[in-house]
Amino acid sequence: MVEKADKIWMDGNLIPWDEAQLHVLTHSLHYGMSVFEGIRCYRCTEGTSAVFRLKEHVRRLFDSAHALLMKIPYSQDEIFQAIIDTLKANGQDEAYIRPIAFIGEGAMGLHPQDNPIHTAIITWKWGAYLGEEGLLKGIRAKISSFTRHHVNIMMTKTKTAGNYVNSTLAKLEVTRAGYDEAIMLDPEGYVAEGTGENIFIVRDNRIKTPPLTSILGGITRDSVIAIAKDEGFEVEEKRFSRDELYIADEVFFTGTAAEITPIREIDDRIIGSGSPGPVTKKLQEIFFGVVKGEVEKYKHWLSYVE
Repeated sequence: MVEKADKIWMDGNLIPWDEAQLHVLTHSLHYGMSVFEGIRCYRCTEGTSAVFRLKEHVRRLFDSAHALLMKIPYSQDEIFQAIIDTLKANGQDEAYIRPIAFIGEGAMGLHPQDNPIHTAIITWKWGAYLGEEGLLKGIRAKISSFTRHHVNIMMTKTKTAGNYVNSTLAKLEVTRAGYDEAIMLDPEGYVAEGTGENIFIVRDNRIKTPPLTSILGGITRDSVIAIAKDEGFEVEEKRFSRDELYIADEVFFTGTAAEITPIREIDDRIIGSGSPGPVTKKLQEIFFGVVKGEVEKYKHWLSYVE
């Protein structure tokens, strides 16, 4: 259950949580045409709070809307500030942040015509997406029978709500079989990503992750690549097959919700030693230091809530 906060930002106003309601004829409810972001605010070691890579997330929200021919009726700067204002209004020093833009009530049918574009920002308390134990010990994953979208079927570079039906089906499939998360292959059979995460493998201290072809370019993914290169690791953005997962020394997911989550088992095959490996643990340690404001080099990634 999502823990209710006091306020939700809706179309320019902070309103009580329970008043943020929609009509049943909201166009995006019927046809899936909405765009959203997942962002995190962390409590920093020095006692302040900061949102991780807020500017990049807001830009991606607007990029997604642009690709879908949706005109968000606010500027990027206005949404940036509205996110900060919502966190302040809710008194949250740590939170998951969900901005969403969607097509409202009006014409029905596939063409939304002149229906209004609404924008909302919701913030709530949310811990480790795949569990605290998963962060520490790793999770069990399974390759789904559902294929990741082809690049000419859906806008795979966007966070479009309708894209995630594909992910939800994959998630339900593997969790009902007793696994924690799904891994999805692209239409040509190469490893793509998780249902809401990017994926990395490590072999002989070299790191590999799928390229920006059919996958969503994750902001945490980008951060981890930068950190890994700064630490001297070789990072390759290159396609790889499912058997490379099985024989990897380490495998891990990255994402705003998942952060850096090790994968200890895939398709009933133990990965490496069966516990998080040294590369994964090192990147985890640095990443959590970064988001808590402990690493001066990456403080430009933080937007402080003041």
